[in-house]
Amino acid sequence: MDSFIIIAFAAPALVIAGLSFFLGRFRPDIDGSVLNTLIIVEAAGYMALSLWLITAELPIFLLENGYFFVDTLGAYETVITSTLFLLSAVYARGYLASLLDRGEIDRSLLGLFYGAFALLPLVIVLGFLSNNLALLWIFAELSTLFSVILLVTLKARENITAALKYVFVTSTAMLFAFIGIIILFALSREVFPGGTLNWTELMASAASISPRLYSFAFVFLFIGFAAKAGVVPFHTWLPTVYVRAPSVVAVVSGAVLNLGLYAIFRLYAIGHRAGDDAFLNPLLITFGAASILVAGLALIARTNTKKLIAFSGIEQTGLILLALGLGSPLALFWALFHKAGNALVKALLFFSAGIFHRQYRSNKFFAVTNPFGLQPLAAWGLILGAAAAIGVPMLPVFLAKFNILSIMASQALPLFIGVLAGFLLVAAGFGYYLVRVFSQGAGDPVERYPTPLTMKLPIIAAIMALFAMGLYLPGWLETILDTIVTDLGF
Repeated sequence: MDSFIIIAFAAPALVIAGLSFFLGRFRPDIDGSVLNTLIIVEAAGYMALSLWLITAELPIFLLENGYFFVDTLGAYETVITSTLFLLSAVYARGYLASLLDRGEIDRSLLGLFYGAFALLPLVIVLGFLSNNLALLWIFAELSTLFSVILLVTLKARENITAALKYVFVTSTAMLFAFIGIIILFALSREVFPGGTLNWTELMASAASISPRLYSFAFVFLFIGFAAKAGVVPFHTWLPTVYVRAPSVVAVVSGAVLNLGLYAIFRLYAIGHRAGDDAFLNPLLITFGAASILVAGLALIARTNTKKLIAFSGIEQTGLILLALGLGSPLALFWALFHKAGNALVKALLFFSAGIFHRQYRSNKFFAVTNPFGLQPLAAWGLILGAAAAIGVPMLPVFLAKFNILSIMASQALPLFIGVLAGFLLVAAGFGYYLVRVFSQGAGDPVERYPTPLTMKLPIIAAIMALFAMGLYLPGWLETILDTIVTDLGF
């Protein structure tokens, strides 16, 4: 019965992907709305199934060999991914139609696009449901493949360059992770009969693993998964890819970053039980602080909206690593809370930037004229998204930043001052950018882009969800996060 969960996630994606590839090959004139409807149905099914999982009695082992399981952390990540998938699927209906009208994508490539769009969330979800590090590595690499397909379907030479950079940086880094997997398996043979790469078995025997040897394996693994998560200095692919990717792709691909962070969470939990905190905590704090400071400095000079969002995402990843490195159960709680809030913030920003790009045919701030007159919803989406990203009160990022900074101030005051300076740089970068965008004159008359309702609804939903999370922490969500913290050994 439990194997039905894997089938329920995999079957719709495989059928819809196969149908999309078939129609794209033999019916190149197919109406994109038909394929989009199939994707929306898949996304709605993912949403329903993930919500059922988060309320089920966990953990659940999905196969007899123990290679797949659902615990509270995996279910929580699946809910976040499914939410992004559903919002993006709805948004894509109008967005892809605009790409077709303007000749930015060939109709013959729609089947390829929607096929990859159906498979990307599947491999991400299977990564979260993997009870095996080697399987997670495979699904992380598959997520790179499908992300690249979505990127290169657009008719732009720069997209191919961006895709090659993405593949080179992340796949090279993942080779280091593969070496780490081999080392970790060798370590596990010392404490587990025959060796293992299953999370549950590694956690159960972690106390018997040598901390020094685990540190060696962790460094290799961290390089690979940190590159997937966009951590400095492995972040160089992220701004380039986000600028070239369609907004709908960038939102779903944001779940790929979560997959990298998810692996780091799991690996850190094993190291924590092995007694390796003295090495792991400073390592994570160093990379987290570096990500925040580099992002803050980079944001000041941005003229491209999507690059602004990319560097903001790097900052938020740095905050999560910092919280993890503090080694505090409360900091871990707020890092997990922040993962959901940050996903919604990036979705809101990318959806708003997508409408601006449709309106002005540019991602540059100097192309924007009369935004409140032409695209008021996108304008407010960009403002509220920026406010949420920098941590304005009544929005969820504020809760995460405030609580994590409070813990940091009690543990290491110099670190607190440095990180606070980084946050101020980020706020200054966003503020300066928004002032430049919204203080320009009316300019030459511009024809208004008739934004479809399907592109507006995800923005409205994201704004409502952000205010809900910022104003009220429901008991059920607190229970979920507390359970995850306990499961990770804190």
